[in-house]
Amino acid sequence: MKLLVYSHDAYGLGNIRRMLAICESLLSETENLSILLISGSPMLHGFRLPKGLDYIKLPCLNRGQTGNVTVKYLGCDVNETVKLRSDLILSAVANYQPDLFLIDKKPYGLKNELTATLDYLQTTRSQTKLVLLLRDILDSPETTIADWQKNGYYDAIEEFYDFVLVVGTPTVFDAVKEYQFPAGVAQKVRYCGYIRRSPGLANRTWIRQSLQMLPQEKLVLVTPGGGEDGYHLVKTYLSGLDLMPAEYNVKSLVICGPEMPEDEKKELYQVAQNYPQVQIKEFTDDLISYVGAADAIVSMSGYNTICEILSLKKSAVIVPRIKPSREQLIRAERMDRLGLVKNIHPDNLNPQVLMEAVLNQLNQKQIAPTFDLDMNALRRISYYISILLFQRQKEASLQKLLVVGC
Repeated sequence: MKLLVYSHDAYGLGNIRRMLAICESLLSETENLSILLISGSPMLHGFRLPKGLDYIKLPCLNRGQTGNVTVKYLGCDVNETVKLRSDLILSAVANYQPDLFLIDKKPYGLKNELTATLDYLQTTRSQTKLVLLLRDILDSPETTIADWQKNGYYDAIEEFYDFVLVVGTPTVFDAVKEYQFPAGVAQKVRYCGYIRRSPGLANRTWIRQSLQMLPQEKLVLVTPGGGEDGYHLVKTYLSGLDLMPAEYNVKSLVICGPEMPEDEKKELYQVAQNYPQVQIKEFTDDLISYVGAADAIVSMSGYNTICEILSLKKSAVIVPRIKPSREQLIRAERMDRLGLVKNIHPDNLNPQVLMEAVLNQLNQKQIAPTFDLDMNALRRISYYISILLFQRQKEASLQKLLVVGC
């Protein structure tokens, strides 16, 4: 069976990390499955890919803090680049002939670049199953509803899609209710829970030894995700180290993220040189190993980082991004309310506030959630996709019988 996966990746590493985790799970759970991933991520080559997965790299687009989409590297017009991406996707579908197409977040793709492909599938290959994957929170309800109405996303789901898989739980955020999904869309929604991440490739002991840590030292991991807008968080943390009591005996590891602008990254490296207990690096494709080794986390509120923190039950201070989307802010506030993380609104962020929160988290061995958060998304995604693939196999077998009978 052949699965095609679309991940537009116009900002940060979140989408591609999530889709790769899903692909890896599907390959481990489903026999005789091949997956072709289509992505615009500039860091796709930096991740380990499992056997059975290959990819097509699209020209990069970028959605900055204003929300406007621009061309990241090519000196081309946005519309020209979107047309190029659209043609590449259509060509991949026409030649790969997938049994199932898993699409991330946007029913028509980034800037509607999947429109031609969806029309092709409907008219030429209607047997291909279509699944839309949504993270727990897209944006504020008012923004999302207006955007979906404007772009015809509700109608697109009713017309093209078999399932809408939400990697979240209504206990945290009820997407059907909050985003006012019509009945025809709501009946296709399946809540899958959050994505539980497995422990990393390296254990806690190895990580701490590689950082030359003493047994009594505690480790704070600072990670702003892809890093494109992470400078202020990291700079505030480094400034706050002057307020760290010596008796806490803390080492800090800062992972800036590969998308942080070079001038900002250079400045942070220079500032970090003033603190012998700080190590700083740009990127790792095994972040969860460092999450596992840390005694406290300072991060933004991206979906993947939150899932890694919750999977390993780590104490964390979260400073969410608040533009261009309010997704991270809503997630951080809801998770804080449930006692899962400590949220600091970026408007209230300063060295003293951040360091006080970090010290409080260091005094906790692990979080004590007020309820058992559903973290079984990967298993449920595999289940729902296997249902559609089984249907596809039955339809293909029936078609063969009809051809032989004729």
